[in-house]
Amino acid sequence: MMTVNFIAMGKLKETYFREACSEYQKRLGAFAKVNVKEPEPVDLPQEPSRAQIEKALEREAALIREQIKSGYKVAMCIEGKAVPSEELAARLEALGSGGISTVNFIVGSSFGLAESLKRECDLRLSMSPMTFPHSLARVMLFEQVYRAFSIINNSKYHK
Repeated sequence: MMTVNFIAMGKLKETYFREACSEYQKRLGAFAKVNVKEPEPVDLPQEPSRAQIEKALEREAALIREQIKSGYKVAMCIEGKAVPSEELAARLEALGSGGISTVNFIVGSSFGLAESLKRECDLRLSMSPMTFPHSLARVMLFEQVYRAFSIINNSKYHK
């Protein structure tokens, strides 16, 4: 059974987003071992400079690296590749068939991920060219990973 780690900076504040993620986490548990890790984001002033943002992103990258023991690393970022659900399923299935037992989906804070961390990742993935609230994007990621495993396992969830 594959292990799927969701490493996301900060906890979800809204109850309804936490409940939605929890529901997909529970469903995904039928197909994979699921872990959620939520390191605390670095505090920044109200209007941070580019240098302050870059420094914070590097500190957050170090916190994220501490959460990753091994496995395939997916950086969730705006400049990543947007793929259909079926392609995500095929990629995950190929990883499993190729002997990869752990996949790490990495979600940065509101300013994203440090470029150094993105370079270390095996894949840069985007949810969409549209912009979504950070919390909603996390729910969407959980749903899409669940959908991918549903496709792999021929469940009726994906039509």
